[in-house]
Amino acid sequence: MKDTFFRSMTWLHTWVGLLVCWVLLIIFYAGSLSYFRHDISIWTAPELHQGVLQQQTPQNLKPQLDKVQQLLQQKAANADSWFIFLPSSRHPYLSYAWQELAPEPGQRGTLIEEVLSDDNQTVIADKRSSRGGDFFYRLHFDLHYLPVIAARWLVGLCSLFMLLALLSGIVIHKRIFKDFFSFRANKGPRSWLDGHNVTAVLALPYHLMITYTGLVTFMMMFMPWGIMTAFDGKDSNEKVRAFRSQAASEQVQTFEPINLGSEDVNSAQLNRQQVDQSYVLSELLPSIERHLAHKPIKQIVISQPQSPDAKVNVYADLAEEVTDKRIPWVLNPFTGELISQPLEEVSGSKATHDTFMALHTARFSEPVLRIIFFIFGLMGCAMIATGTVLWAVKIRQKQAKNMAQGQKASLGLRLVEGLNLTFIAGLPLGTAAFFYANRLLAPQLEGRAQLEVDSFFISLAMVGLCALISTGLHMWRAIFALAALAFAMLPLLNGFTSSQHLFDNIATGQWVLVGFDLMSLIFALALGFAAIKCHNKAAATVNNTKKMRNVNKINAQNTSSKDVNISTAAQGGQ
Repeated sequence: MKDTFFRSMTWLHTWVGLLVCWVLLIIFYAGSLSYFRHDISIWTAPELHQGVLQQQTPQNLKPQLDKVQQLLQQKAANADSWFIFLPSSRHPYLSYAWQELAPEPGQRGTLIEEVLSDDNQTVIADKRSSRGGDFFYRLHFDLHYLPVIAARWLVGLCSLFMLLALLSGIVIHKRIFKDFFSFRANKGPRSWLDGHNVTAVLALPYHLMITYTGLVTFMMMFMPWGIMTAFDGKDSNEKVRAFRSQAASEQVQTFEPINLGSEDVNSAQLNRQQVDQSYVLSELLPSIERHLAHKPIKQIVISQPQSPDAKVNVYADLAEEVTDKRIPWVLNPFTGELISQPLEEVSGSKATHDTFMALHTARFSEPVLRIIFFIFGLMGCAMIATGTVLWAVKIRQKQAKNMAQGQKASLGLRLVEGLNLTFIAGLPLGTAAFFYANRLLAPQLEGRAQLEVDSFFISLAMVGLCALISTGLHMWRAIFALAALAFAMLPLLNGFTSSQHLFDNIATGQWVLVGFDLMSLIFALALGFAAIKCHNKAAATVNNTKKMRNVNKINAQNTSSKDVNISTAAQGGQ
């Protein structure tokens, strides 16, 4: 501890932020892009761009289900589960998937997904393999290459450090509201501190919310003792499964089987012969719509579809409800009877947990709110980046005298400056490389989805190698300029590698694709501005160095002239 509480909090704020700042930068950056996870996935599938937008209406839902069921019966008769993803605002196309039988007990079978064209008749079979927006979504908390459990422990600990940094930052920030309106440009460390303060204070409620709710997602992993004590099982996995099973059962209302003459069966237009032979999903629609109170249907999952024990799980699109509740209405496909449904009222703890999860993922939000969350997420990236740069600038100033005498910068300073360049400048460049790989790799290339992901990390590693050579402003300028050029060319790349370009998408109302192209141009402008600022700062530094050299040269000449005059005067006196 330091000699005062304020100095102790300052020390804590500095070190809990610095130790994990680059991991936090990845988490915030990937999490910000995840708000448009589905939009990115649509862009990375150019085969869907022509007529990709669909609307779910009662008029077209029946033929969609009939066509999908026909295809699933042809292609996946022996599958363990069928999945039907209906068009929605976040998933504006009809797709279906099936899960093959697991090779061994306890494992999951392979999931295969196909997409129907907008006429609901043609299967888009040549859709390229890509992780799309799911890559950034999983990177946000799985960090890709690390084992899942290790990655989530690391992300959780970094989130805890982030919360400590936020709270200690509030404590030490004496002029939190006054400094919010202060930004002094071209003032060295003062400018970086102002930028750090503004981005932190403006989005402070968001930063606190997103960090705390992120920790809530890991609470079962961080605090498992209650589950381990209260539930029976051979190991921790069995105990967790028992807990989840009981928790799920307490959120649903189950019903006794009904006779075939009920209203549900009549509305589904089923008969006793169909019970023993087959079922038609579309004939369940009247019953489904009544039970869901006419909420839009988001997803239908049929478990054991070709067996007498088949069940239809229907998930509603909860739209703008601030909840992460995913409990289905379960129906018997042969009789149309309702087996179970979500409870309207749940416990306070469950409702709180679902609300926290919804706030963190923002699945409930419409585009405007997602854009606001996205901006706040990028401000979180800026807050982290300015904090690390500020630390490096201050340490470099402290070591300036030693470096002027020919000594090298300390190892800690060189490490921080190299990591700053790698992640601050490298993440945008890696993102652009991911999108270029998506379009330039052959669509049917083996393992192309993983190659797209590898291109992101290869670009990041290349920037890291550049940081080993130099972390000067000229290197920052070059990487920012390259990233700006790459993002500026993305709309052209999309036009050349898909069926529609930017103006076609505007004309046909493909606003997801239009938004992606416009966001690419905004990224290009921001990165270009950063490159120009680096260039101007480098030029100013060179000019100042030249002026100092000239001043030193003149001073040396004047000193030499004085020495000559003094020597001459001394000789004359003699």
